[in-house]
Amino acid sequence: MKHHVDVHVGQRIRRQRMERGVSQAELGEKLKLTFQQIQKYESGANRVGSSRLFTIASILDVPVQYFFDDMPKAVIDALPETEKAPDVAVKSDHVLRLLGSGEGLELNRAFSKIKSPETRKAFVAFVKTLT
Repeated sequence: MKHHVDVHVGQRIRRQRMERGVSQAELGEKLKLTFQQIQKYESGANRVGSSRLFTIASILDVPVQYFFDDMPKAVIDALPETEKAPDVAVKSDHVLRLLGSGEGLELNRAFSKIKSPETRKAFVAFVKTLT
């Protein structure tokens, strides 16, 4: 049975891998694993060990904490009380769905390339007018 945290960590691996333009095969090669094993990590079917997660974080150039950030409230609520951390940051599920989508990834990449704070603010204001 898949553990909710393993699924979340796998989704974060997938998101960061895709943002970096790294294929499952390329990540697997760097880890000396098959792309099928990467698929299993990303789906949450297989749990990622701590040393392997540390290596993945290094390859994808993110802190290990990245894989646990923004854990949805539903995941935290599903944990037994003994596994819950008192200060886990929670984001709403709709934000995670957006960032996990192809359009969300494209939007995030494009937005992160905008250097001017004024342009970023103007873009956010524009998007708000569309809703």
